[in-house]
Amino acid sequence: MADPAPIGPPIELPVIDISNPDDPTVGKKMIDAAAKYGFLYVNSKGTDFAVEDVEKAFKLSKEFFASPYEEKEGCRITPNNRGWSGMHTETLDPEHQRTGDFKEAMNFGEFKDGKAQQPLPPALTPHEAEIAHFAALCNKTCSRILKLMALGLDIQEDFFTSRHDASNGPTGCILRYLYYPSIFSPATSSYKHEIDVRAGAHSDYGSITLLFQRPGQPGLEILTPEGTWAPVPVQPNEAFSSSTSSSPASSTETTFPFPPILVNIGDLLSYWTDGLLRSTVHRVVFPLAEQRSPNPQDRYSIAFFCHPVDATELVPVPSSVVTAYREQQQNAHSTQVGFGGGAGSLEPGSRALTAQEHLEARLAATYSFKT
Repeated sequence: MADPAPIGPPIELPVIDISNPDDPTVGKKMIDAAAKYGFLYVNSKGTDFAVEDVEKAFKLSKEFFASPYEEKEGCRITPNNRGWSGMHTETLDPEHQRTGDFKEAMNFGEFKDGKAQQPLPPALTPHEAEIAHFAALCNKTCSRILKLMALGLDIQEDFFTSRHDASNGPTGCILRYLYYPSIFSPATSSYKHEIDVRAGAHSDYGSITLLFQRPGQPGLEILTPEGTWAPVPVQPNEAFSSSTSSSPASSTETTFPFPPILVNIGDLLSYWTDGLLRSTVHRVVFPLAEQRSPNPQDRYSIAFFCHPVDATELVPVPSSVVTAYREQQQNAHSTQVGFGGGAGSLEPGSRALTAQEHLEARLAATYSFKT
């Protein structure tokens, strides 16, 4: 059955300009948002992505998912988390789901010298360089965000970025194309109202996630500390974004060249900060407005899951901000990491997990194969 938590009003998240990666005040804003919500928007103006980069990526994604089943099946996902996963392959919330997620996905691991380290399907093989370029831009954006977060925590600015440097070893970073068919698609004929979801409730496994979305294709919800599901708009309210962006716009002028990038905290940053930064549980649903619409849309999104080098130990960062939070939690007799439960608990005296160990455990719970 579906998670019984009620649906609340849409959440208003801050929109942060990251065009200056050396500004500690921006880093502090990020930390505040990450501690309160676990989610924030990044103004797309302050990144290295051109509109054409994003449009091309979505075009390739749509073409891939429309390609024949046999071509997609030829690169089915494997235990290294690379490849195509078909409808209902993933079950992100087995406690509440009667069936797997109503989605397809295509995962790309690291590219080396512009080359994929995995088989590519025929629809994408001619575009290997373009996919590699988009993944490189994602890595660059993540590095900028991680540097700002380090500044916000008042620690060495390369504390996070050095631990995500692929030159120091393999990482679990994944670029993912996602396709969620509409409510009236043949692929969703088995959908049961108020029971099934497009993606089950979960927290993300890595450090941070970048999410690119399309206008008019909502569906993401986050679990608030109050225990309600809050829809996350694809386009934040412009009046709100104008008050939090470094470049306010008039009410009739769009602020963003493309929808702002949604950034969320994953399990690993929750571990690293002893739970100060929230690895927030979230899901993707069939919005009620879509269920009532005579012309419902498929939903396409692109995610980049940023993971550190596999051997990285998940130990608390040497931050006075984290120390103060830890002491506060100890006084409250709490050891929970994150508020959603996805990041688990830290047992006193236990050995620090590595990034790879955590990822393997989460993947084994998500797919039918064992890692």
